[in-house]
Amino acid sequence: MNWSYWIQLYVRTHCVARGLRPLSIAAYEAALKQFSDWARQAHQRSPEQVRARDVLEYLQYLREVRVNGDSAVNRALTILRRFYQAMVAMGHLDHAANPMVGFPSIKAVPRKLPIALAPEQVSALLAKPKSDTVVGLRDRALLALLYGTGIRASECAGLTSGQVDLARLTVAVRGKGGHERVVPLNPQLAEVLRIYAQARGPALPGAPFFRSRFGRPLSRGAVYERVRTWGQRSHIGVPLSPHRMRHTFATHLVRAGVGLVTIRDLLGHRLITSTQILFARHRGRPAQRGSKASDRITARHDRAPVALYATAVSTTSKSVRQRIGRPRKTAA
Repeated sequence: MNWSYWIQLYVRTHCVARGLRPLSIAAYEAALKQFSDWARQAHQRSPEQVRARDVLEYLQYLREVRVNGDSAVNRALTILRRFYQAMVAMGHLDHAANPMVGFPSIKAVPRKLPIALAPEQVSALLAKPKSDTVVGLRDRALLALLYGTGIRASECAGLTSGQVDLARLTVAVRGKGGHERVVPLNPQLAEVLRIYAQARGPALPGAPFFRSRFGRPLSRGAVYERVRTWGQRSHIGVPLSPHRMRHTFATHLVRAGVGLVTIRDLLGHRLITSTQILFARHRGRPAQRGSKASDRITARHDRAPVALYATAVSTTSKSVRQRIGRPRKTAA
């Protein structure tokens, strides 16, 4: 058996059976072809002849020759591990011949905090596309939809006219794994979409909502290109992508939820501390002593009123607001 047969067997049967998206399947196939090319050129290895030391050498090749980062190396290792697990499950490889059995795991890559746009940057971005052309109205609606709903680029590119309900102010999108969800629209965003839809002209329910200037549906790459281009033209100072628009939507949504009572709101008042919430969840268990810090936490817990941390968790928003505004009772 050669590499082409195994790779096609994996992506056409196992990946399809798992319900992976076409973009994920294409990425898996490209990564496996890259490894197979290296294995043939470096050691003349067939897929069943690969050993753990070959995988280690390939990871070193990715770091030193291709100058890949930690995320790319971890991704390649994950794909190889799943590939050989699938071959064993389908009966094409013995478990003892799996080179990924007992393979050492790589340290996880530390995640960086996402960078969100400021409201002024979003305003400058949405005001940049011209409103006297259909393409300008389309790009403004595209940017507004990404910011106003937080949907992904692939979800935005795959929208049809039937999925956008401007009367009910909803958008039905199909996300990862084929999962469908309904996203609400605010009236201002719905008006921007309505203006573009009127300028674009009527369309059948199955027709793409966002079209190119030639009438074809926009691809995921085209959505990335339009967002990147308008980010450069608006001079916001940071590289822009649909994923950053998604983070901006989530950040502004949390900041706008002033009336929501969350753990952060509770911790902002000095009535309830994070230590008290922790002990409220684990009340009845012996405290672990042995350090000065744990002794101080335990002593502070013993002095705290029982009624305070006993009701700090699993309560309604109304009762939380009433309790926060109520003055603390002191013992007579």
